[in-house]
Formats: sequence, C-alpha cells, structure tokens
Amino acid sequence: MAGVVTTQLSEKTARPKHINESLAVRIILISVSLLFLGCVVLLPLLSIFIEAFKKGADVYFAAIRDPDALSALKLTLLTALIAVPLNTVFGVAAAWAISKFRFRGKNVLITLIDLPFAVSPVIAGLVFILLFGAQGFLGPWLDNHNIQIMFALPGIVLATTFVTFPFVARELIPLMQAQGVQEEEAAASLGAKGWQIFWRVTLPNIKWGLLYGVILCNARAMGEFGAVSVVSGHIRGETNTLPLHIEILYNEYSFSASFAVASLLVMLAVVTLIVKSFIEWKTARQLPKEES
Repeated sequence: MAGVVTTQLSEKTARPKHINESLAVRIILISVSLLFLGCVVLLPLLSIFIEAFKKGADVYFAAIRDPDALSALKLTLLTALIAVPLNTVFGVAAAWAISKFRFRGKNVLITLIDLPFAVSPVIAGLVFILLFGAQGFLGPWLDNHNIQIMFALPGIVLATTFVTFPFVARELIPLMQAQGVQEEEAAASLGAKGWQIFWRVTLPNIKWGLLYGVILCNARAMGEFGAVSVVSGHIRGETNTLPLHIEILYNEYSFSASFAVASLLVMLAVVTLIVKSFIEWKTARQLPKEES
C-alpha cells in the first residue's frame, strides 16, 4: 500500500504544472500568435499563388514548363542531391567525434561548425571566388588544367554545402551528448567492433534526429540564394537555380512567371514541412516506447 501511495505521489510531482492564466489572457495570446502567423507567413504565401494564377492556368503551366524553369528545377534538385549527403556524412562524423571522444580542439571544431550561421552567404560566395575564380588563388592552376569550378555545378555545390553543413551536425551533437557513451561501451565490452557499434547501437538511437537534420539541410539547400548567386554567374538555363531564376523573371517584369516558379519552390518547401511533421510525430511516438 505504501508503495502504491509513493508511486502516485511521484507521478503527481513529475507531472508539469499548468499555468493558471485567465481565459482572456489565453485568448489574447493565441489571437496575437495566429494574427502574426497569418500576416507574416500565411498571407504572403497565399499571395504567391494568387499572383501565379492571376493570368490564368495556361500562363501558370507555361511558366512551369519553360525550359529555363525546368533547367533551374533540375539544377536545384541536383545540387541538393549532392550537398545533403555530403553534409550528412560530415554531420554524423563530427557529432560522433564531439560527443563520444575527448580530444584537444573540440571547442574549436564546434565553433567552426557554427561558422556558416555567423557568416553572410554572400561572403561565403566571395570566399570561393577568391579561391577558385579566374583571378583567385587556385584560378590559374585550374584554368591550365581545364577545370571549371566557378560559374558551374561544382561551385554551386561547394557554396551550398558550406552554407548548409551545420544543420545535420548541430541536430545530432546535443542528442548524442545526452545519450552518453554507456551503450557503446557495453557493446564494446561484449566484443563489438567500431562499425558494428555504429550500425547496431549508435545509428538506431539517432535515426529520427538524423532524418530531421537532413530535412532541414535539404530545405536550406533548395532555397539558398546569396552564396549561389555569387558563384553561379547567372547563366540562364545553365547555372540558375530556382531562387535565381525567380529573381531574373521578376527583374524582367514577368511577374506571373516569377510567381509561378516561386509557387513551385513553395510546394517543395511544403513537402519538406510535411515530412518534417511526420518525423516529429514518429519521434513523439517513439519516445514513450523507449522510456517504457
């Protein structure tokens, strides 16, 4: 009997206490939040689709089927397809090293991972121009060997990778630090090797966090503008991603076409958010099972 009472008391103390705000305060807070989201997020997104279909569906689908738009879409997806796996490999390796091992320079590595958050994407693009451009540090050597990085796919991938590489690592580092090293040490004591420990112990524990970081990285890669704008050269139909193609159409006063292509980018973002919400839902369902 005493054990039951103790269990009930511990459950009550473990439960979070609700904030006893008045109904009026709650209504005001919820209304302000919804109003802010409606004005800043939903209304601009809705206006994109309204402007895109303003001249009819024929104009909309003609802008989507335009060869330059299809080329920009293909380049955007190809860039993300290359940059995201690279960042995934780096993020897992960096998070594993930072959370599981002790070594000198760990804080320096964490600072370098956070660097793209602090540096403007335009500055990042200029750095690659200084390194690989025609007048850059490696430019003459690349030119002599007929290797083109700037104003081509490699430069776009490099710039996108630089801007997006913190997302996976930053998602995994706190997760792996919270998990500790007990399970890996137990597996090692039972004779498991490094890769066996990773595939059978570490990866199952971080899979949902890893997928979440990959989704954020992919969303950022598809929408990157500043760094890609510097290194792409704005060659229409060749080095323009979707954000750059939208800018060109808008500057040419092709507003319906620019909003049509922008709606395509919004739909890609919506798909990303749906997958993100699904991952969060799966994570929430997974936690009670693991705790039990």
